Amino acid sequence: MNRTLVASAIAAAILLPSAAFAQAAPTFTAEKCYGIAKAGGNDCASTGNNSCAGTSKVDADPASWVYVPEGYCERIVGGTLSAA
Repeated sequence: MNRTLVASAIAAAILLPSAAFAQAAPTFTAEKCYGIAKAGGNDCASTGNNSCAGTSKVDADPASWVYVPEGYCERIVGGTLSAA
């Protein structure tokens, strides 16, 4: 096999999983919506034991938030624009 191809495959195997955990800002105009994230599905948190992406331990954690399109948070049951 070509050494460059093997080196590229190894680099991809190492870098891709870490890139999946990097938090990217959404491409739409967004707002942070607190209290609606599923356990492990948050984008970040304001306080507490979970700091960022995917670390929430419970559903609807009032300190965890997810990005939603601007104007939608208050339409979602349980959603607020500020941490509880």
